[in-house]
Parts: sequence; C-alpha cells; structure tokens
Amino acid sequence: MESKLKVPTMAELFAAGQQPEVLFWVGCAGSFDDRAKKITKAFVKILNQANVSFAVLGTEESCTGDPAKRSGNEFLFQMQAMTNIEVMNAYEVKKIITTCPHCFNTLKNEYPGLGGNYEVVHHTQFLKQLLEDARISVEGGKFKGKRITFHDPCYLGRANGVYEAPRELIRKLDAELVEMKNCKKKGLCCGAGGAQMFKEPEKGDKDVNIERTEQALETQPEIIAAACPFCNTMMTDGVKNKEKEASIVVMDIAELIANAEDL
Repeated sequence: MESKLKVPTMAELFAAGQQPEVLFWVGCAGSFDDRAKKITKAFVKILNQANVSFAVLGTEESCTGDPAKRSGNEFLFQMQAMTNIEVMNAYEVKKIITTCPHCFNTLKNEYPGLGGNYEVVHHTQFLKQLLEDARISVEGGKFKGKRITFHDPCYLGRANGVYEAPRELIRKLDAELVEMKNCKKKGLCCGAGGAQMFKEPEKGDKDVNIERTEQALETQPEIIAAACPFCNTMMTDGVKNKEKEASIVVMDIAELIANAEDL
C-alpha cells in the first residue's frame, strides 16, 4: 500500500494564511504525460520525505508558453506568460522548482521581462541542495556500481550552464558515471527541443534521438539518466528503436533518488 502523496495547492494554503517555502511548477508534461507523471510523483515523494513546505498551482497552472514561443507565436506566449505571472504574483510566489528544463528556462529567463521575477531552480539543483543541507540522505542501494550515462538537456546544460548538479547526484548513488562523447558544453540535443516534440521530424538521413541514443549505447550503460521529460521520451523511443528496452532503462534523476531510498 503506497502512502498517500501530500500535494497542497497554493489556493488551499493561501486560504489558511500559509505561505509555502517553494512553488512546485509541474508543467504540461509532468501533469498530462503518463511517463512524466511518474517523475512528478517521485519528486513529490522526495519533497514529502524531506519535509519541504511546497504547493502546486493545480488547475491555476497553465503552460509556460515555451512551445508557443519556440515555434514563433510570440503573441500566444505572452498571453500564457501574463496569465501565469498574474496568478503567481497574487500568491506572492518567491521561489519556483520545476522538473522540466523548458519550464525552468522560460520562467527564469523570459518571465522577468514581463513582470515575473522569481528565484527559479531546476529539480536537480534543488535535490543537490537538500542533500547538502542533510534534509535527504542518499545511499547507493540498488544503483551501487551500475553504469549510468547522463544526457544533458539543452535548456539545463548549454542554455543555463547547469552540468554538475545532476552528475553529483548520480555519483552519490555510488554508481559509475560514464560520459558520452558529446556531453556538457558539447552535448547533443535529444531532438525534442524548440517545439519539435509536437511535430514530425523533417526529412533527413536519421532522427536526432536515434543519433543521441547510439552515443548513449556506446558507453554500454545499464541506465540512461535524464533530467527532462522530453529527453526521457526521446531517449526511451531511441532505446525501443534499438530493441534494447529489456536491458537498458531511461530514468529521471528524481526517480533514481526516490528508488534508491525506496520511497
């Protein structure tokens, strides 16, 4: 019997006169995509375990506008952004955590120009902080000695320079971190960024996610670690394309930690 997850909404806390430490921005993928929902749950389990006071916007959360902006519809992006900013400013939100680098990048870098000024943190950075503050502890457990390769999400790595937080968490699992030939500043996109997630690829010789999966497979990993729901989908599809799903799993950093701790 799984213990029930505690996920308060901003509206509930606000009505009770409480202000949470952080707003957890779930994002479209984390709310609606069946695979990404598992990442959301894993992260919430860790937040509950660490007694982090957090809340979600629930039905008041709308898309950040990243896909609209990246595909060229600036008008729609600004409408979506302004709606979200009004909601968050009404709740006096100061700090936001998100498991999606697309939401992270947009909230952090695009929202200030429209009146939305928040401290925005990616979940790998937040988990690293929880570890440093001894609010969670991580033992290798079932991942001890496993070969794990980490795929850098474009909007986390090259766009925002966050490379070490996810790697540090993998090392904390006593796992063997093996790097792909394209990593960190030279990372290769999974093929889903810039709203490509929502359309068929253009004609070419090879899909980007297949190229990236081949690079991952060269490291002979047991686990491909991701830190983005889009990357997770693209790498999972790549592993299926290579018929390796029986031997290689694609997991988010939050899932690795939640599973290591048996949350």
